[in-house]
Amino acid sequence: MKLLATATAVFSLGFAWIVQAGDIEGQWARGDGNAKVRIAPCGADVCVVNTWIKPGMAKEKTGDKLVMTIRAGADGVYSGTAYDPQRDMTYNLTVRVNGNRMTTRGCVAVGLICKGIDWTRIN
Repeated sequence: MKLLATATAVFSLGFAWIVQAGDIEGQWARGDGNAKVRIAPCGADVCVVNTWIKPGMAKEKTGDKLVMTIRAGADGVYSGTAYDPQRDMTYNLTVRVNGNRMTTRGCVAVGLICKGIDWTRIN
């Protein structure tokens, strides 16, 4: 599941930027050490782009993008959907940002198959 790899892939969903949304922007490293991403606005959405992938990761590559349509909620929680154009898949997505830590959780098949990824902000 690339969504969770890219935030993952991580993080975005039909959305108007909200002031709190700045908390999600920036460079992030995946907790397993296999990927780094940049999260930034792209039109009305948020894009997560792989900026580095550990060599040998067959299903991911640098430059892969995840388009998130998310809304900021209370306490650093974002929710919505994410579209992975490389796999032509859409995921339900929840992102929790707490300072320099982020957790993404993406689900498919009406929430029956979910995966979570931890991230750390890169300064």
